[in-house]
Amino acid sequence: QVQLVESGGGFVQAGGSLRLSCVASGCTFSRYAMGWFRQAPGKDREFVSTISWSSGSTSYADSVQGRFTISRDNAKNTVYLQMTSLNPQDSAVYYCAAGQYRLAVAGAYDYWGQGTQVTVSS
Repeated sequence: QVQLVESGGGFVQAGGSLRLSCVASGCTFSRYAMGWFRQAPGKDREFVSTISWSSGSTSYADSVQGRFTISRDNAKNTVYLQMTSLNPQDSAVYYCAAGQYRLAVAGAYDYWGQGTQVTVSS
């Protein structure tokens, strides 16, 4: 059974940084594209970033382009999301997801973590 466990969320002031981690188990991690999504209260889950199995290709939502960086370490079964220049609009529960295709839609991903809360104060 595939399990994804996120960590690294927390409370940070505007302009600060956080690094999220997501550790996978129960699967051949290197075969999956990985994505990060987020969901704020009262809003739909939205795409943040995705990375191919080989780290050769990445994509970002316009709202985080240039501020967030996705990466992965297949030897550690871990995907990361480095977030900088955070602003209150980045506050949300952040989820990692695993899927066969590196797409910017939640429905393309087969497995999801439980989420980690990020709160950015102004």
